[in-house]
Parts: sequence; structure tokens; C-alpha cells
Amino acid sequence: MSLFTAPENLPFGIGFALIIGIALLEGLGMLISMSPSNLLDNLLPEIDGDTGLDRVLGWLHIGKVPALVLLLLFLAGYTVFGYSLQVVAYGLLGSYLPAVLAGLLAVPAGMATVRGLGSLIAHIIPSDETSAVSEQSLVGRVGVVVGGVARRGLAAQARVKDKLGRSHYLMVEPDIDDEVFDEGSQVLIVRKAGAFFRCIANPHPTLM
Repeated sequence: MSLFTAPENLPFGIGFALIIGIALLEGLGMLISMSPSNLLDNLLPEIDGDTGLDRVLGWLHIGKVPALVLLLLFLAGYTVFGYSLQVVAYGLLGSYLPAVLAGLLAVPAGMATVRGLGSLIAHIIPSDETSAVSEQSLVGRVGVVVGGVARRGLAAQARVKDKLGRSHYLMVEPDIDDEVFDEGSQVLIVRKAGAFFRCIANPHPTLM
């Protein structure tokens, strides 16, 4: 039976399908000015390093590297190791390992991939493009729409600088129903609403 069609390898087939699906979803998001990567980052808890969960998330570079990139790294490490494990098992035992057992054995490999390659990516990505600050600290900051057109029900990407001058990329919608912000519009972030930030026209252009 083929490596890729054997039922014992179903977890790794799902992992590979998810990699393709996420890539297509991110590409589609770029076309409609909605980034799944930003949405996922906004859903994650803020990290302050005081709890065990914060230390685990920090160990996995969450807050330093976009969460979608980390998810892709995990799926890639999980899938490649899983298929490799099954090839070795078939060569030694004459059959594949059960799907549940093989799937569990591949999890540490996925985590190790996130830890190892995530560290490399964290050093490559400019520090001023990370989101490791409090989201609420960006409320009241002025930004510029840099991707798409923002209208109610259709978010666009805006670049906002924090108090240290570092750039952050947020998905924003107008706070007033009939307002529309084209690319290049200056906006003032007024509040967080779910996965998005609400904004109004910058009342003080000199703030930029």
C-alpha cells in the first residue's frame, strides 16, 4: 500500500493538507485585505512571562514570530517526521505503526521544529514588526492604512507605531458605519472590537 494512502498515515496526510490549505487561505486573505495570520495573532493571549503558560508560549516563540508561521513549522516538522518514521517502521517491521501511535510520536518532532526554526526566524524578522506589546497600548495611536480599503464589515491592514516607534500591523475597520478609509488614509485607533481594531479619521494630522 502506498505511503500516502495507507490509513496508518492519515494524521500526516491531514497535516500536509492543512499546510496547503493555510497557504491558500493566506493567499486569499491578501487578495481581500484580511490576513488570517493577524487574526490568529490577535486571538492569542498576551505574554508577560509571569506564569507557566507564558513561559511555554515564550519557549515556542509565540509573540516573537507570527503564529501562523509557527503553526506551519509545526505541521511541516510533524508531517515530515511522521512519514519518515513510518518508512523506517515499514522497513524494520514490514508494516506501518498504528496511526494513533505514530501521530503521538511525531508531536515532539513538530514542537522541536517550532523551537529550532522559530528561533532562526525570530532573529530574521525585524524586531519592530513583532506584536509582543499590549494590544490596548495601541489604542489611541495614529496609523496609516497600508493594505486594502477599510469599511464596516471589511477590514484593511494599517501600520501603527507604538510608543517606542516600533511598527505593528493591525486589521482595522471604521468605527462609524458610513466611513471608508482608502490606502494612505491616516486613522486614529479608538478601541479593540473582537479580532479587529476600530478607527476614525485622524483628527490631528500633525501627530504623524
